[in-house]
Amino acid sequence: METDPGFIAAVEEAKLGAAEGGVPIGAALVSKDGKILGRGHNMRVQNGSAVLHAEMSALENSGRLPASAYEGATMYTTLSPCDMCTGACILYKVKRVVVGENKSFMGGEEYLKNRGKEVVVLDNEECKQLMEKFMKEQPELWYVSFSPLEFPAWHRSIFVCF
Repeated sequence: METDPGFIAAVEEAKLGAAEGGVPIGAALVSKDGKILGRGHNMRVQNGSAVLHAEMSALENSGRLPASAYEGATMYTTLSPCDMCTGACILYKVKRVVVGENKSFMGGEEYLKNRGKEVVVLDNEECKQLMEKFMKEQPELWYVSFSPLEFPAWHRSIFVCF
């Protein structure tokens, strides 16, 4: 799966987000027949947006499609999706979510599974390195959205300097 065009597109988007000074998370929505419908990256920093996460950007960049276009689709994302993006995948009846890594953030994977969605976690080293570098160099941009108590103890130590 790490060689799937959808996953490659998601990683490219994450790198683009990093190059723009944003959060390095990318996503790509791929139809059941393998066509990339849309791709995007987290634009919260660049656009000052509360909602333009990578998955939401990929959906937005897909344009207005008939409901049938989403059914059976796969969302490739470099990081486990948050509750909002999980909800969007469920709402649009995305069949499968392929996650690059979930060590930096554990999102709604269990909820997706409970709703009958297939979730594949790749534990991809490149995705982990992108997030580790970002969280080390720009922790304020990552942690601005979260309470320290939402993270394991090893993450909480970063908040001491704020």
